[in-house]
Amino acid sequence: MLAGQTAIITGASRGIGKAVAYKLAEQGVKLSLIGSSEEIYTVKEELVQRGYEVLAFQVDVSSEEGVQQVVTETLKAFGSIDILLNNAGIGVFKTVEETNVEEWKRLFEVNVQGVFVCAKAVVPHMKARKAGTIITISSDVGRYTIPNGAAYTATKYAVQGFSGSLAQEMREYGVRVGTINPGMVDTYFAGGTQGVPEKQEWIKVDDVASAVVYMASAPKHLIIDEIVLHPLIQNYPIA
Repeated sequence: MLAGQTAIITGASRGIGKAVAYKLAEQGVKLSLIGSSEEIYTVKEELVQRGYEVLAFQVDVSSEEGVQQVVTETLKAFGSIDILLNNAGIGVFKTVEETNVEEWKRLFEVNVQGVFVCAKAVVPHMKARKAGTIITISSDVGRYTIPNGAAYTATKYAVQGFSGSLAQEMREYGVRVGTINPGMVDTYFAGGTQGVPEKQEWIKVDDVASAVVYMASAPKHLIIDEIVLHPLIQNYPIA
């Protein structure tokens, strides 16, 4: 169902974004990958060696100029953008008192402004084609609050609000907008290490990637507004 489509994936250097890149490539999707470090070019080469069509860009997702260049180059190379996956994100987990203004600003630049900038860049193309899917990897803390994470939690509440409003704007054009909200994921997020024993029962990046494929593959008449994923071991409030 996804074969021949084109996807832009942010935060694709490793973790969830890289897993989604592999999963979509296996489905026959052409990829345009965005990462904040040179690692993104390594991911591209790995995928190209497997025979997949891939572009890669080292770009800050909060940069409107940089993201617009990605969109321009993607359309030039592949002719369309069918899927946008907003995955890039950072985390700072401190008390409000310990969190400084620069950390607050940077969290909002990447986690919120990045989502806005990337969505805004693809919207005109998707509206004109009357087709497209915009998916944002948010978090379960976009549904409830946690201590020692006020800044991060605030960004995820903002993402939920933005995505919900955008979904209403885009519905008449046949463009679908949804969020995937994972709980504890075994990844490198917030300076963590992937694959350590204490994360053995956490959600795996492939689990999240499968949810992305499921959301993007839904029949055209169907919108999946939200998917929430938790490992069985995680205790969390019921929203």
